[in-house]
Amino acid sequence: MERSELIKRIKETAYLEGDFVLRSGKRSKYYLDKYLFETCPDILAALGAEFAKYVTDDVTLIAGAELGGVALAAVTAIEANRPWIIVRNSKKDYGTSKMIEGRIKKGDVVLLVEDIATTGGQVLEAAKIITEMGAKVKMIVSTIDRKQGAGENITAAGYKFDSILTKEDLGIKD
Repeated sequence: MERSELIKRIKETAYLEGDFVLRSGKRSKYYLDKYLFETCPDILAALGAEFAKYVTDDVTLIAGAELGGVALAAVTAIEANRPWIIVRNSKKDYGTSKMIEGRIKKGDVVLLVEDIATTGGQVLEAAKIITEMGAKVKMIVSTIDRKQGAGENITAAGYKFDSILTKEDLGIKD
């Protein structure tokens, strides 16, 4: 899918106007409902192809934080032919009680994919968990950067950051 078509499809599928409280606690007059675009096969496939462009030869693993990053990590892993992991938000109280689902080992080089980046809080938590497992987060890439501090916060934490799209690409003005 061409970039212009991807932008059009995401905006017509997932852009909502109203009064919303974001995960960061900030209020917004618009909301990008990631589940609306992540559940459309054409958009998801196009995003997998876009994220896969960030997979260099040294990347051994794709990661996504639950829940929004799961489908993105899976489709990227398929496109790039790399294994992938899910980073949990919290330990489950049963079974293996792991924070990471899938196989990660010391020395893995990870591309961490994210859905919507606002302040970067959730993806930074995921990056910390990956690092604590002895792997290296090579880069964090989001689908859409809302331009509300995520890039600065992620970079300040020592990670490289990029985004496939920004709110400006979608024609959104605050």
